[in-house]
Amino acid sequence: MRKIELDAILAAMLQAYDGISDLNFSVGRPLQVEAYGQLRPISVDPPIHALTPFQTEAIALTVIGGNRRLIQDFLRHGACDCSYQLSDQARFRVNIFRQNGNCAVVMRKLNSNIPTIEELDLPDIFRKMAKEKNGLVLVTGATGSGKTTTLAAVINEINRTQAVHIVTLEDPVEYHHSHQYSTINQREMGADFDEYPHGLRAALRQAPKVILVGEMRDRQTVEIALTAAETGHLVLSTLHTIDAGQSIGRILGLFDLAESQQIRLRLADTLRWIVSQRLVPRTDGGRQLVLETMGNNLRTKEAVALGEDEARNFYDIITASETFGWVTFDRSIINAYNAGLVTEEVAMAYSTKKGLVQRELDLIKKTRGEAFEQSSGLKLDKLAASRA
Repeated sequence: MRKIELDAILAAMLQAYDGISDLNFSVGRPLQVEAYGQLRPISVDPPIHALTPFQTEAIALTVIGGNRRLIQDFLRHGACDCSYQLSDQARFRVNIFRQNGNCAVVMRKLNSNIPTIEELDLPDIFRKMAKEKNGLVLVTGATGSGKTTTLAAVINEINRTQAVHIVTLEDPVEYHHSHQYSTINQREMGADFDEYPHGLRAALRQAPKVILVGEMRDRQTVEIALTAAETGHLVLSTLHTIDAGQSIGRILGLFDLAESQQIRLRLADTLRWIVSQRLVPRTDGGRQLVLETMGNNLRTKEAVALGEDEARNFYDIITASETFGWVTFDRSIINAYNAGLVTEEVAMAYSTKKGLVQRELDLIKKTRGEAFEQSSGLKLDKLAASRA
């Protein structure tokens, strides 16, 4: 397959629906896009009802374009990551992987415009994160929950307000920042450095004040990131975890049990913010960002250093600090329901403490004058209802 042919296919797929985030090429399935979190088939002429192994391999090889490093990664590890440019229309983050002996390709569409905190409607607490002078800021969530976009907005805020040197280590570079008040150097894995630990060690010699690490994947990266945070750098990074407690556990899980207490103490001293995010279905068909944000105070330091228990847990700590802008997922989704952005079913499905959330939703409905059921489900309830 020639690049011009692949570009024509990609362009047609991007025009099929609004809200497209991913393009999916899998053997035995038609061309697919993910729009607002749902996979949808694409009709083309001539029609493709099911991609063949030859077709997906041809697409993969066209994307790779003869890059030896990518070919070696694919043959050695069964997957490789790269970026792809569709003329002036779009850029993609691409993962090519092997499944059941065949190639599959998933292409994540990247936004070309640098997002701002205002455009993303992020709370003011993100400006506080941008003003931090040192320590560790983690943005966590599942794949596709917008972690990179959130960090791009924080970097943009620093870039336009502070005269500092920013170094980013990314795989691949998703948002191309221009120099504003800051000087920003963006390095891409594979093109500019080989592994995160090597790139991070080199960054410490490049006199940055802010370091963005695309993902903390391994023990070495975490160790160097902690060292950087301890030596006066602001380190921003991501984890594939769903909340603050799991984020701490994931980091500790990279180290031996004998080292865990020392890592806890280092985290307690360096951790500034943990932001966890999820994208949930909106009432208008789009997706709504819900957040859990936890900062640093004496109680969080104690919980990180000693671990959670019945009397000391991150959920209660965040709830007690809501006046400072901290928020749990439950409070965030209750606020979204109150604003009419999500339905009751979505709010309950994504809540953590369902009983608490249900009570809050019932209070909101009562305030609105809406009727809601509180029946026990017993036969007497049904009989009374029928007689009424």
